[in-house]
Amino acid sequence: MHRIPPDEAIMLRRGDMLSTNRLSEATLQTIRVAGLERQACTQAMAASCFAGLANATNIANEPKFSALAELWLQRAMLVPSVGVGAKEKQTITPWIEVVRYAWAYLFFTERSPGERAFEGRQTQVRDWYNYAAQQAVTTLFSTHDLNRQAGDRKPILHLNNWTIRVEIPPRLGVLNLPHELLPASSLVFHGLRSTNRRDGFGAELVAVMNEDRYRSSLRSGQEMAGQHLQPLPAWSSMSSPNVTVVFRFDVASLDELLNVRELIITVHDPLVEHDFIVHQQRVPLAGNFTAGYGFWLARSEFSRKSLRGLMGRDQGIQAPHLYLMQPFDPGRRIIVMLHGLASSPEAWVNVANELLADVELLREFQIWQVYYPTNMPIVANHATIRRLLTDALQHFDCREQSSPSHGLVLIGHSMGGIIARLMVSAADEELWPWAASDARIDLDRFGSDRSQFDPYLRFDPFPGVERVIFIATPHRGTAVAGRGFARWVSGLIRLPLTIFESLGDSFQAYAGTGINGLEGLLESIPNSIDQLDESDPFIKIAGELPISDNVSYHSIIAKRYGEGALADSDDGLVPYRSAHLSGAESEKIIISGHSVQETAEAIMEIRRILRDDITKYHEPIADKKGRSEDERSAC
Repeated sequence: MHRIPPDEAIMLRRGDMLSTNRLSEATLQTIRVAGLERQACTQAMAASCFAGLANATNIANEPKFSALAELWLQRAMLVPSVGVGAKEKQTITPWIEVVRYAWAYLFFTERSPGERAFEGRQTQVRDWYNYAAQQAVTTLFSTHDLNRQAGDRKPILHLNNWTIRVEIPPRLGVLNLPHELLPASSLVFHGLRSTNRRDGFGAELVAVMNEDRYRSSLRSGQEMAGQHLQPLPAWSSMSSPNVTVVFRFDVASLDELLNVRELIITVHDPLVEHDFIVHQQRVPLAGNFTAGYGFWLARSEFSRKSLRGLMGRDQGIQAPHLYLMQPFDPGRRIIVMLHGLASSPEAWVNVANELLADVELLREFQIWQVYYPTNMPIVANHATIRRLLTDALQHFDCREQSSPSHGLVLIGHSMGGIIARLMVSAADEELWPWAASDARIDLDRFGSDRSQFDPYLRFDPFPGVERVIFIATPHRGTAVAGRGFARWVSGLIRLPLTIFESLGDSFQAYAGTGINGLEGLLESIPNSIDQLDESDPFIKIAGELPISDNVSYHSIIAKRYGEGALADSDDGLVPYRSAHLSGAESEKIIISGHSVQETAEAIMEIRRILRDDITKYHEPIADKKGRSEDERSAC
């Protein structure tokens, strides 16, 4: 007898094929009790071991099926893949057998999963099931190209005497089938503070869409239908959503399960589904909420496009685009995030990631992120973003009866906060004197019809917005924008012609003067940095526009240094006197630089505000759960 240290004792109990690349002690013990040769069973191709264990009558089903699941896992892991084709397809069968025997252990043995809830063996078997499902579906996807099954949501495959049915929910869309399927566990990201996931049943995957191909498919669909080619929408879902894949068997007894040759693969959205029913038992659905988001940001090149767009260069962003962090859900309210100057959706990387990890917030809200060209005048961005949100809501909720059209929450950082402020303000004649008197604009050059400028200068509070969170927002501008490096950068900014698209006939008339005349006009129009200057006439007026009485608003303000009077402080760019709003429902001061939205304190405050909002909002969360597929569909 000898003693072993705690770490070795734990590894002896918990080590298995996934963690140590060796069979678990529980499986080895089952092999010994069955009277089988241990050395033969540790060889991946030992058919006699499989048969001997399956036919053993002196072993209960729980240890038998769990051991068979791990033996098949050993075989699947130790038999190498050798290219695409018949040999590659053969390697899928062991993964399916892992799934079969794990399913038998979990759902067709003497005790229910709930009765084994605290047992490590059940956790091991669940992990084997999830890993086998992951390996099998990614192999099937790569070798059988499921995304080319002629637009069928329920493709059927025939493989090695197996019939495999794949069921894809309508809300994920036919044209949105991925061109790549990646295990979430294989992705690691820099810049994300945490990986948020939910333990449960199923393979956690990232479905990588080809957005260009999807939009081309939409265009081709219009052409094939003989439709007039309509402009493609300025919104899209995140191009790499998280999905969870479950392998299941449509059987009623253990005998059926052990002899069945038909497998069903179902695809689930973990943001919408939290659990599912298997053989009259409610099972938690596994979910990863970070991997798809991180992959999307890593592949987006948002930063490069933002900087090129700021300088008016090619391949930079030219017009606002709306990104939905999940397929539209009419049962959840919308959080709209607006980034700041020279920024992009990357500014919200940890905010969005941690909001998606909050179960209470996840059930209530869906996140929309606006990506816009930050070189444009603030009035122009506000007008185009307002129109974009109006069009998107009309598309998804044409009857304006579901939650997204009511109870919207805006979160704006820096210049994005100014745009959010305009969204909930009213302007009638207040901005006209500024536009008419500012020599840089010269409205007379566009003729006598001033109504074309109404979208820029006249507006009401955006309908449905009930709460705004302003983060490091220069409501009254900043002195930094009017001097030094900022002035130099402002001189480099070039505005795109898209700024005039909403001016219609007036722009067309002026366009006749030629490209040189247009470039001269663009050079004279104040850009975003100009309008952030605390002495700029626009920011002085905009900072005094009345916020709707129907909107509650909050301020998160950064103070660069802990010492010193709050009234005289700043975050390096925005002074407190500019960020402060006297009518705010709450004001949180955080010791930080201007990018305060990235701090843990700011995220905690956002979560606090949103949780408090849920308790005050008129529609209970319980009413939102269990919506039918029809109710979730678009207009």
